[in-house]
Amino acid sequence: MVLTLFNLIAFEVGWLACVLGGSLIGGLVASLIIAVHLIWLAHPGEWRWLVGFALMGLILDGGLALIGGFTFANPPWWPLPLPLWLWALWPLFATLLLHSLSWLWRYPVLAMLCGAISGPLSYFGGAELAGVMLAPWLLPAQAVIWALLCLWLCHRLKHRV
Repeated sequence: MVLTLFNLIAFEVGWLACVLGGSLIGGLVASLIIAVHLIWLAHPGEWRWLVGFALMGLILDGGLALIGGFTFANPPWWPLPLPLWLWALWPLFATLLLHSLSWLWRYPVLAMLCGAISGPLSYFGGAELAGVMLAPWLLPAQAVIWALLCLWLCHRLKHRV
C-alpha cells in the first residue's frame, strides 16, 4: 500500500513539475522520479515499458503536434515536435502501469472509460496550466486514443498483475 501511494504521488509530483516547470525543471524532476522508480519499485524488465511509452508519446503526441493539435507558448528548442516536459509525461505515466494502475487492467470497459475521461482531462488541465492552446478536435481525439490505449493495456497486462 505504501509503495502504491508513493508511486501515485511521485507521478503527480512529476506531472506538476512538467506542466508548471517547463522542460528544464520537468525534465529533471521526471528523470529523478523515473530513476528512483527503476531502482526502488520496478519489476524486472519494466524499463521496457518506460522506453516504449516514451517512443509512443513521441509518435502520438508528436504526430498530433505536427498536424496542429498543440500550439506551444514556448516552442520546443530541439528538433522534435514536442517540448521535453510533454514528452516526459509518457514514461512517467508508464511508471503507474504495473503499480498504482495494476488493478485496472482486469476491467477492460472500466479501463477504456477511465482512459477516455482522464486522458483528455489531463491534457486540458496541463494545457491550461502550461499556456498551451489545444485545437478543438484534440480532446475528442485524445479520448479515442486513450480509450484504445487502455484497452490494449488490458490485453497486454491482465495476466501480469
